[in-house]
Formats: sequence, structure tokens, C-alpha cells
Amino acid sequence: MQILALTLDLDDTLWPVLPALERADQAVDAWLRQHHPDVARAWPITAMRELRARVAAERLDLAHDFTTQRQLTLQQAFAACGIAAAPIEALWEIYFAARNRVELYPDSLPALQRITARWPLASLTNGNADLQRIGIHAHFAHHVCARDSGVAKPDPRIFLAAAERLGVAPQQIMHVGDDPAMDMIGARDAGLRTAWINRDAQPWPAELGPPPELDLRDMTALADWLEAQAPAAEGR
Repeated sequence: MQILALTLDLDDTLWPVLPALERADQAVDAWLRQHHPDVARAWPITAMRELRARVAAERLDLAHDFTTQRQLTLQQAFAACGIAAAPIEALWEIYFAARNRVELYPDSLPALQRITARWPLASLTNGNADLQRIGIHAHFAHHVCARDSGVAKPDPRIFLAAAERLGVAPQQIMHVGDDPAMDMIGARDAGLRTAWINRDAQPWPAELGPPPELDLRDMTALADWLEAQAPAAEGR
């Protein structure tokens, strides 16, 4: 069946996310050391990460909302130091700005340009990447994130929400992402077609059942595949 639209994961599909998260934690820590040294001493980066993990474990109702998880973490860190009014807005802006200073994989932008010239594209993410800050928002018709949707991948409902936004039947949408469980299984369960961006050429985890339709090294390979299918599809 002809592909009429795509949904696309962001972190670790278009860019490596870990360097940005590391920079963001370091930026927050540097601000704390300058403005709230007592908090910085009590909550160095490692301890702050452990606190965030505890918040996530305790607040399962926020499993889809990384932003609120991080803000609650900061509130608890300050409260533990006897400071009730934590500067959450200032700290969040520092974190968010650094978190969105990502470096795209070399293949990502050229492939996006090729793909979005012919197919509508919706981003579909559990994270809090800001496409406008990153500078690629013009390539996306829609942005669907877990925080706004109330559910996170691999829940099929977030994929179906993206399909509704695109106005395309799920079986005519290809979901593209790097995570076997979150992206490939979630999309498969929602009835979407699947393309795994497998940059490290990892074997498909057998315990997850049948492999995705496509196992691709990078976004260039996806653009090549889509363009190869398009003439036959358009000729029918």
C-alpha cells in the first residue's frame, strides 16, 4: 500500500541525544554553583540524576512528561536545602536551551529535505526537543509529543494521534525511529509501517517478534528507499 505520510522519532534518530543531555545537566550545575552553591554542593550532577530517577519511579502518572519530572526534581532538591521558592523558570530555560543545542547526524538534514519535498512529516517523540530552537521546524507538518498527548511511545494511542493529525490511515504511514521497542513495536501495534534507523547495525531483538519492514543504516537510506518506491506508486 502506498505511503502517504511519515512519522519520525527525533532523539537518536536525527541526532545523538546524550551529548545534549550532558551539556544541559552541566549548564544547570554551573548556574547552581554560581547562584545557589549550597544546593550545588548538596546535589551534584550524579545526585540530581538519582533524584530524578526517584521522581520518575514515584510519579508513574508523569511517565509521559519528562519536563514536569525535571521540574519536580529541581523543586525537591531546593526544598531539601530549605528553599521553598526554587527558581524553576530560570533553571528550566538554562536546561532547555542547552538540551536543544543538538548536532544533527550528517545525513539527517539532506534526507529531511528530500523526504519532505514529497511527503508530509510529523515528529513523534517522548522527549522535549524543540524543533524551532533546533532550526528544523519547517520540515514538519505536525509535532506530536508525549507530554501533550498524555501517553508515550510505545502506547499505540500516540501513533494514532499522529495519524489523525496527518489525516492519513495508519497503514499508509511509515514510522521511522531508532528504538526497537518504543518506535518499532509501538508503531506496529498501531498499524503503521515501520522503518528502523539502525546506525550501529545491531541485530533485531528476537524477543520482540517479527522485525520491522525496513532495517536502514541512516536517513539517507530511508530517502533512497522512499524515492525508489514513489514512481511505481504514483504510476498506479
